[in-house]
Amino acid sequence: MGRPPHRHRPPMRAGVSASCVALPHGPWPRVLDFLAERLRAVSAAQWEQRMSAGGVLDEAGTPLLPHAPLMPGARVYYYRELEAETPVPFLEDIVHHDEHLLVADKPHFLPVTPGGRYVHETLLVRLKRRTGIESLTPVHRIDRETAGLVAFSVRPQDRDAYQRLFREQQVEKVYEAIAPWRPELPLPAVYRSRIVEDLQFFRRREVPGVPNSETAIELIEACGPLGLYRLRPRSGRTHQLRVHMNALGRPIVGDRFYPVVMHGAGAADEDHSQPLRLLAKEMVFNDPVTGAMRRFASRRALDWPARIPDTS
Repeated sequence: MGRPPHRHRPPMRAGVSASCVALPHGPWPRVLDFLAERLRAVSAAQWEQRMSAGGVLDEAGTPLLPHAPLMPGARVYYYRELEAETPVPFLEDIVHHDEHLLVADKPHFLPVTPGGRYVHETLLVRLKRRTGIESLTPVHRIDRETAGLVAFSVRPQDRDAYQRLFREQQVEKVYEAIAPWRPELPLPAVYRSRIVEDLQFFRRREVPGVPNSETAIELIEACGPLGLYRLRPRSGRTHQLRVHMNALGRPIVGDRFYPVVMHGAGAADEDHSQPLRLLAKEMVFNDPVTGAMRRFASRRALDWPARIPDTS
């Protein structure tokens, strides 16, 4: 038997929705004791401080103080916080917003959803704070390093239909990328390979076997040793475009993972002047809720790098 629905979820604060945990039976006399043991990313002293400041609530929205006893079966709500969050000095745009769908134009370096060292500096939280719509949910993802279009469902009842559309690859997606120009490699072309998770969890690699990824590639423009490419992924593997371009000897300018790792995932010392030159430029699909043909385009354009990277 599933859990009963949330009756009184507390409202979001500064765009951050309340997280929920159900209290089990156990040896903890207080809610504080349970939180400190089960959610150890936050210390006992920090939980006590949050509870004293009204940052932990019961189902009625009443703050739970540090001495609050644990009541098995009850729900407790809290807001995720970070001691220090690195600002992302670029702004998102909204290119479309109606009662069903919101499409945002994301800058480089901004994560789509909270995780790791980012909460407030994420596209989702910024949009919730900006629009006041707590039910906003991304229906697909793009990398933090990638700029461009991200679609969100506005209403909970529409969420599955939009997510299924992307999951079943019924969306025509067009990306642009700046990478080395190699005239000996004929274009346009279609590249296929089998992509699997690498030993480094944040990377992917190609292996022999039946292809599970496919990308159509064409050259838009050449500028010296670099080219501007149009990429049409026909599958949705993690890092697919980055892996495919690297495999063709055209690693995307600014890529810190391919061909070699320049820094790990979420490094705090990123150079914001050298973004990954990859842009989610267009998306086209039949709207599963309204039946309308949807076509959206990013207003952004990739900057040619001031200095030419070493791709040897």
